[in-house]
Amino acid sequence: MRVLNQFFRFGWEQALSCLFPVVIFASLAITQVVSLPFLPRYDWLLIIFLLMQWWMIRSGLETVDELKVITLFHLIGLALELFKVHMGSWAYPEEGYSKVLGVPLYSGFMYASVASYLCQAWRRLSVNLVKWPPMWLVVPLAAAIYLNFFTHHYWIDFRWWLSGLVIIIFWKSWVTYAINGSRFRMPIVFSFILIGFFIWIAENIATFFGAWEYPNQTEAWSLVHLGKVSSWLLLVIVSFLIVASLKQVKGKSSTKVSTSQVL
Repeated sequence: MRVLNQFFRFGWEQALSCLFPVVIFASLAITQVVSLPFLPRYDWLLIIFLLMQWWMIRSGLETVDELKVITLFHLIGLALELFKVHMGSWAYPEEGYSKVLGVPLYSGFMYASVASYLCQAWRRLSVNLVKWPPMWLVVPLAAAIYLNFFTHHYWIDFRWWLSGLVIIIFWKSWVTYAINGSRFRMPIVFSFILIGFFIWIAENIATFFGAWEYPNQTEAWSLVHLGKVSSWLLLVIVSFLIVASLKQVKGKSSTKVSTSQVL
């Protein structure tokens, strides 16, 4: 009974952490079936996501610090979208007033929703990092992974080398989380793979509802190639490393403040 209780508690906390992604998928599905008046679909999606973000801050489901992280991811994702659409990796075929260089502004929220999940799950499950590598390794690795999304169009694709580096650097690292007062742990590399796989599933749902389309989906929808899991895996790693690094920095700052107050 205790095991079942912990399992359902874990599922409930995960569901709350996924609230923003769920709203995104629901909005994609509904606007695909129901035609909304006055504005194109992409513009309505942007309005819905902005209202959702406002409500999450207003209701206290997200903190102001988490909003800062989410905004950073929105900008990072939007920069990647502008480049990838320009290179023809995928496209947004529908019309919209809020499109910039072929990219609707709502697309940044799809990246921001990953950060929203990470931040909320971190807080709700009291996540701690064990044997976290030094910043001088983590920051260059995250930067190299992100830059490879751009440079592989012109040069060598280093994704598999970078994936190997991730395994080597984080081989001894663990993430611990709390459920009903009990702490559990999981290898960080395994958590990367799990999150990347589920985001690949989410990507299939998103393309099915017309969030964007790959060149092979122009005529008819088809399953996103499994090779895309590697791309999402690396993107998840970048997301996790940024959130974890910010948490580490903030944690050290909070400790310094507390110590100075005591002194």
